Amino acid sequence: MVNRLASATLGLLLLGGISLAHADAQKVVHPMRGTINQVSAKALDITTARGDKHLHVQLTDQTKVAVVTNADFKDIKPDSYIGSAAIPQPDGTLKALEVHVFAPSMKGTGEGHYGWENADGSMGTMTNGSVGSFVKSSGRTLVVDYNGQQKKLTVPENVPIVSLAPGSHSDLKAGEKLVLFPTADSQNDDLVADRISVGRDGVAPPM
Repeated sequence: MVNRLASATLGLLLLGGISLAHADAQKVVHPMRGTINQVSAKALDITTARGDKHLHVQLTDQTKVAVVTNADFKDIKPDSYIGSAAIPQPDGTLKALEVHVFAPSMKGTGEGHYGWENADGSMGTMTNGSVGSFVKSSGRTLVVDYNGQQKKLTVPENVPIVSLAPGSHSDLKAGEKLVLFPTADSQNDDLVADRISVGRDGVAPPM
């Protein structure tokens, strides 16, 4: 049976009475989060963020790695390519739980608006796109453009903001925290990493 944490699953989710059915193709992403215990050339041993599982994850030449470092709201500018795990609001806007700012070379990564399992297990959305503008009446509300559509995203003062840049397998180090996306055909006892976002110098990827 395909592991429920595979990077994409079809489904219809409800969050606090707000339907997520309008997310792209009703896709829902279930990332794995944890801490690296041990690294070898072809595998990682990790402990899940909840501390209840120890997992062995295979690495391949196709496994993509991104490095996560701290950033600030001022790093977000018009045309910045960003992603944000968020909670849909009754008026159709999004309230950010975090924002990650992609390096220019990563523009287009995961573009769209889709369902997302948050770190606490609740369901929200992920929106990846380009910042079209800032709403003048609120300096922390952004218009995010993706695939010919757009969403208004409000970024509260207290949410974490990070940068993502291309990395390599050498950035995978014991003790660092990560968010991992298994390949779609990964099995419970045979996990293979498709993409990994790993913190640097103790930064915990917030997405």
